[in-house]
Amino acid sequence: MLNKFILACSNVLLLGMALNVVANVEPTESIKPAYIMPLAEKSLLTDVRQVNANFYVAVGERGHILLSQNGIDWQQAQVPLQSSLNAVYFTDELHGWAVGHDAVILATTDGGISWLVQQFLPDADKPLLDVYFRNPKQGIAVGAYGLFYTTSDGGSSWEQSFFVELAAEEDKEYLLDLQENDPEVYRSELGSILPHFNRLFADANTLYIVGEAGFIAKSNDFGDSWLRLEEFYNGSLFDLHRTPDMGLLAVGLRGHVFRSEDNGQYWQQVSISESATLNSVFSDAAGHVYLIGNAGVLLISKDDGLTFSNHSEPDGKAILNGIALDNHLLLVTEVGIKVINLDKSE
Repeated sequence: MLNKFILACSNVLLLGMALNVVANVEPTESIKPAYIMPLAEKSLLTDVRQVNANFYVAVGERGHILLSQNGIDWQQAQVPLQSSLNAVYFTDELHGWAVGHDAVILATTDGGISWLVQQFLPDADKPLLDVYFRNPKQGIAVGAYGLFYTTSDGGSSWEQSFFVELAAEEDKEYLLDLQENDPEVYRSELGSILPHFNRLFADANTLYIVGEAGFIAKSNDFGDSWLRLEEFYNGSLFDLHRTPDMGLLAVGLRGHVFRSEDNGQYWQQVSISESATLNSVFSDAAGHVYLIGNAGVLLISKDDGLTFSNHSEPDGKAILNGIALDNHLLLVTEVGIKVINLDKSE
């Protein structure tokens, strides 16, 4: 999972790693395993997932992947690449994927103990920013400059997809003409015209993408076709979340928060006390909604995202993502793992 902040910012033998490559991998001498670092849990981390009650996974810079059984004690996994990772997703306790810079896609089938390279394209110079699988076979990875890859075999093969319907209305006629008359140029132009795809959000049978320049699109057939929603904001959006009372919240640059009560047809801006970029939004079982972002921003709502109180971290370090647990927040930040205790009586 990536935002503006991230964009600014092993003992595996190479022979053995090459045998594990199963998809799109460019030949390069720069393929080196991630270093095992004693303070990896204090490095820049960009995404965290709770797979089950006793299994957590976090990813971050320089190929760091961390595993935990309690969210407090972390162990670094062996990773065959040093590319910074932006997002991780698991479908169950065994099957997971991580994506990041160099359009890298890593996969595990043993709960994160070992990772295989499914895609590594350093010459493309484009990061993947998010990944989602609806089952161990069918997945989507998206990223900067309109990157969009799909798989139907668990990542043994990844196919790049192009959707003219994801372009802005004023570009569609031009792209459709290219698609018919010059497919090669069409693909090239899509890469320069499409926005950065920052985050995927699965909401029951609907899949959303949010991105730069107010981009939001949704699909009801797991990405086979898309409907781009009308823009309501010209800045980048970095996350989307369904609130406990079934509203939608979109968050992005410079503290912008928008709320929709009709599945994205109409959006109303929510006023908050902070102007730093917001990186993620999530909620807990008690109905609280959390906004986190750069400059240590942590905002909490008890009324389904209508208003927020400020609980920002005094150190001012960027918070990239998080998980709400029973009585605390598990956050990944530019200085690693943070655990924030919550007083539910407040």
